[in-house]
Amino acid sequence: MLLSGIVVADAHTVVRDGAIVVDDDRIAAVGDTTELAERYPDHATAEYDVLAPGLVGGHIHSVQSVGRGIADDTALLDWLFEYVLPMEADLNADEMEAAARLGYLECIESGTTTCIDHLSVAHADRAFEAAGELGIRGRLGKVLMDRGADAPDELVERTDAGLAESERLIREYHGAFDDRIRYAVTPRFAVSCSEDCLRGVRDLADQYDGVRIHTHASENTEEVATIERDTGHRNIHWLDEVGLTGEDVVLAHCVHTDETEREVLAETGTHVTYCPSSNMKLASGIAPIPEYLDRGINVALGNDGPPCNNTLDPFTEMRQASLLGKVDTRDPTTLPAETVFEMATVNGAAAAGFERVGKLKEGWKADIVGLSTDLTRATPLYDVLSHLVFAAHGDDVTFTMVDGEVLYEDGELTVADAPAIREEARRVARDLDTAANESIP
Repeated sequence: MLLSGIVVADAHTVVRDGAIVVDDDRIAAVGDTTELAERYPDHATAEYDVLAPGLVGGHIHSVQSVGRGIADDTALLDWLFEYVLPMEADLNADEMEAAARLGYLECIESGTTTCIDHLSVAHADRAFEAAGELGIRGRLGKVLMDRGADAPDELVERTDAGLAESERLIREYHGAFDDRIRYAVTPRFAVSCSEDCLRGVRDLADQYDGVRIHTHASENTEEVATIERDTGHRNIHWLDEVGLTGEDVVLAHCVHTDETEREVLAETGTHVTYCPSSNMKLASGIAPIPEYLDRGINVALGNDGPPCNNTLDPFTEMRQASLLGKVDTRDPTTLPAETVFEMATVNGAAAAGFERVGKLKEGWKADIVGLSTDLTRATPLYDVLSHLVFAAHGDDVTFTMVDGEVLYEDGELTVADAPAIREEARRVARDLDTAANESIP
């Protein structure tokens, strides 16, 4: 297949009259359209306004998609324990799969081709199956929680049972679906996990090549204070103490860290995922992203969950990340488009642990999105990268390819029935035990 259009190969390379040649799951060539059309005359061709690397959702909650809008204008711990955890506990296996399908559908429709997905305690295998069915690339993990007086009983497991189920899922799904799906051992956060659980997470991850660790950290001042009261350590120091730092660890948020914690993140090569919309909506604060980057810490971008965003649109997060950084530093040069685009592509792929993902280069994975610029807000189009970061929306995406397979084209999902996925999700939402579902048509 030969795809032509303005090719944004990476944050620093734009080919105006460009093309991408795809063979199987790889990019065979990137360059001038005329030249590549002559070199590959037998390839079917398709034209798009802009072609870009698929974006990486560095921290999402696909299974929370059916809770979009149920907990608006609520503080983090109230949001979690009063609304979101009860919702997760209320989902049976079929409903969990329907919720995951909805989340992956939104990702695919809006240009996310890879995600790091924080699932739930129960029925995680159904989300893995949904990811495999829809074709997204992902680093997924069952949630671990072995304590929490305020959490629903259904979500609090024995430590050994949670770790054993995680190991079963690793054996079943790590490297599944042609290696598009890989595993992350996923404790909810230190507040809801005992020391034995957290140390067990590290032991389990070390037993299997390529398995990562994914959790929340230092999102909210109340959370930080709780950890310090319970352990005598600040959050990042506590995670470091129990083994949850390192190149194989992805920490979502890291809004509230001090100088010594930032040193730990840098020295250990721990990845950070920034979720600006969620952090603003929950009034968690502004993460010190420029300082993280200056220290060489790899920072990805994520949406977090639909109940605290309320969208999985990756273009929204690029815009929010850049603008919020400028406001925080009072410096308009902070987090320019190039930096934010890298956070949403190659940085996210590095955090997820996928190789040769996040750029349009020869030999790299064919994870590609096409966007329309036949829009008023895309007129005029001086700087394509600026447009992608500051003006584009997920709705502009007209084409999504993962591993060389077309998942979405001309507004239609090609691998499943999108209207049926949405209708099933509406049915699940109507059955949830929440006040918000009474108005769902």
